[in-house]
Amino acid sequence: MTHSAEHFEFIVPGEDAGQRLDRFLVSQLPALSRSRIQSLMEEGRVYVDGIARKASHRVGPGETVAVEIPAPPPPGVEAEPIPLEILYEDEDVAVINKPAGMIVHPGAGADSGTMVAALLHRFGQGEGLSSVGGPLRPGIVHRLDKDTSGAIVIARTDAAHKKLAEDFRDRLVQKTYVALLHGKIKGDAGTIELPVARDLRRRARMTARRREGRPARTDWRARLRVGNFTLIEADLRTGRTHQIRVHFSALGCPVVGDTLYGAPRQERVGTETLPPLNRNFLHAARVAFVHPRTARRIEVRAPLPPELVSYVAQLGRAAEADPASIDAVLREYL
Repeated sequence: MTHSAEHFEFIVPGEDAGQRLDRFLVSQLPALSRSRIQSLMEEGRVYVDGIARKASHRVGPGETVAVEIPAPPPPGVEAEPIPLEILYEDEDVAVINKPAGMIVHPGAGADSGTMVAALLHRFGQGEGLSSVGGPLRPGIVHRLDKDTSGAIVIARTDAAHKKLAEDFRDRLVQKTYVALLHGKIKGDAGTIELPVARDLRRRARMTARRREGRPARTDWRARLRVGNFTLIEADLRTGRTHQIRVHFSALGCPVVGDTLYGAPRQERVGTETLPPLNRNFLHAARVAFVHPRTARRIEVRAPLPPELVSYVAQLGRAAEADPASIDAVLREYL
């Protein structure tokens, strides 16, 4: 079941001209707080004459202000018998190998088929998962994008959730990703420090072009170069939405398969066109954290999915690269 958003439209009267946009909308939508309205703007849901505007915009007479308010989420999640690959499990935490195509929790019209629904079936509706995140996000401490696969940490108790959330916030959790980039990135290693913010014109995207974005840092190492492609490892030092995808797109080297950030749907190698990957070539290969109760260091690795291994092999054949050198690098992620 999906829920529809509400849409409102206002014409700015002459007497309200010159007001800040957020203050104008507070007067028109008294049921919404000013902070809620500002959040809608950050999400790109407020337009003035068809253009997304910030809270500080001064409205003019006759301007049309359009607001989209997303539908409230459903009150809870129903358990679904969806298979899960569990990489690590004890009474406090679990680490799941999330497949590409699976959404972590309900939202944006996706109410079923989520990892939360699978977790509820696997661990039960009672005390098998933490409740800190609310009824829609039991156990969820952090997220992976829908088309990103790999290791994701789950809290099974409230105490574990609170400790893990602190460690994520304090950047004590180590997360290593493997990505195939479209393009020849310069150098063998580097650090990208570009702010990440919501793209005000396309709200499904983030951008590194707004100065008021949140600080973000990605450290990377090149592991393999095949033709016009580079396989890299990336360590997230911050956990912004779409961070790796945004950062490498900003360098002109989008993640293969990531059409939202500039990658072609199908890659070409010489005269050969590779079949579409139908996902992003981005995989959370390793997560390391301090156990929230025992203080023991836990490191969990998620093997590279078969479709990504196969894609690199196809790429290597098309580029006439040495298969032994490709196998030697990929072996580390299997």
